[in-house]
Amino acid sequence: MEAQVPTLAIVGHPNAGKSSVVATLTENDRIAIDKRAGTTTRSDEYPVEIDGKAVMRFVDTPGFQNPTDILEWFQQHADEIDLPRAFLNAHTDDRLYSHDCALMRPLADGAGIILVVDGSKRIKEKDRTEMELLRLTGRPRMAILNNLTSNAKHMAAWQDALNKSFNSVREFNAHRATYAERIALLNALKTIDQRWEPMLHETVRAFERDWQRRIDHSVDSILDLLRKALTFKVVKIVKVNELGSDRERESIRQRLNESLQDGLRTLETEAQTEIRTHFKHHVWNVAPDSLLVKDLFSDEVERHLGLNRHQTVLASAAAGAATGGAIDLGVGGLSFGAGTLIGAGVGGVLGVLGTSQLAKLDIQRTLGVERFTLGPVSNPRFPFVLLDRSILYCARAMNWAHGRQAADESAPNRVPDQAPKKQRGFTEALDGEDHKVLAKFFAAARKGKHSPQEQRVREILGSILHDLSTDKIDSRASL
Repeated sequence: MEAQVPTLAIVGHPNAGKSSVVATLTENDRIAIDKRAGTTTRSDEYPVEIDGKAVMRFVDTPGFQNPTDILEWFQQHADEIDLPRAFLNAHTDDRLYSHDCALMRPLADGAGIILVVDGSKRIKEKDRTEMELLRLTGRPRMAILNNLTSNAKHMAAWQDALNKSFNSVREFNAHRATYAERIALLNALKTIDQRWEPMLHETVRAFERDWQRRIDHSVDSILDLLRKALTFKVVKIVKVNELGSDRERESIRQRLNESLQDGLRTLETEAQTEIRTHFKHHVWNVAPDSLLVKDLFSDEVERHLGLNRHQTVLASAAAGAATGGAIDLGVGGLSFGAGTLIGAGVGGVLGVLGTSQLAKLDIQRTLGVERFTLGPVSNPRFPFVLLDRSILYCARAMNWAHGRQAADESAPNRVPDQAPKKQRGFTEALDGEDHKVLAKFFAAARKGKHSPQEQRVREILGSILHDLSTDKIDSRASL
């Protein structure tokens, strides 16, 4: 095995959740997870790579077949310096111990141990046997209490028993572990052997740098979505002699509105695919009542996301004032601020009246045809709603455990599916100055212009996403 790369063998009973732990820690949701006992029959190695370089390895091992026999063999050969290597040398060709040798091989190569136990079940004598034989290996070792249900009555007994044989004991549910919990587990691994601390320190730093990069990429995806959404428009050209009545014009307007909404939905879906890719998700299960599966233009999404009415008015006024200020500069300041006042007034009116109309319809008649153009989006609340849902999507992508490959109602759901309870959405919790910054950024995006507020917008979004992945924003979501 490659030197200076921490390698951990995941050990435990069938169905204790070993494969789920590996899937979550390696962010690999393509690892086969089967609820049938004994489905892992060999040791499979899963490297964790960052920038094409392995920074850690996990080995998913089969469960012990003959733990009592192995413990007796270990006790009879207590004078052996390296019991895992000695056992492997003695039994490698014995078919009776094929699974046991597969488990022992990474230990013989120097891997540390992570024992995974299901803390919802009572301790059996076989469990105590396995704890003791793993202690006798002399390898650095941690035990994980992977409670697969809400039954916690056996947890204390497990803690007491495991503390006698393991350097570290942690509670860790692989079906619902967040990024913060994964990093905490990796940091705890430093305690299993002081000699491993330098390696694991560098591994954790690599994880943290890579995570920050993913947050930055997610911010890029969100800003790109907002720019595309706020400049998107649909056009239909119709010959004048084909237009017989106002009813036909209204029909065209309705079809354009549907096309505009479909186009915006597509843009959002493309951005969501990018975000899932940033966080290495292939399996994606969302609760049916989640705001993430509701239609983007549904009343429910509109009610729960975006700014409230008062905040929308103030933010729109700020954006309008910024636009008016540009007019002042354009005429050399001779308007004595009139442009700023008018801009602020118009922005405020849009904040109140523009909430029901998504975009304005423009009709131009030239050379016997009428050109119908709907868009770009003029509704001042829409970009805040779209931004909120993008943040909610990121929150889920960052904290959805890769070991949770199917609907798992037994494990408490700690992944946000709704906006925070205490406010409409994440942006509503920002202060008024940040609302103004965002509104000005949206105003510039509608015109296809670079915004001087972009760096500050990046900082705002980066801070929100960082806090969502480090538990600094509490679980305010409807879980």
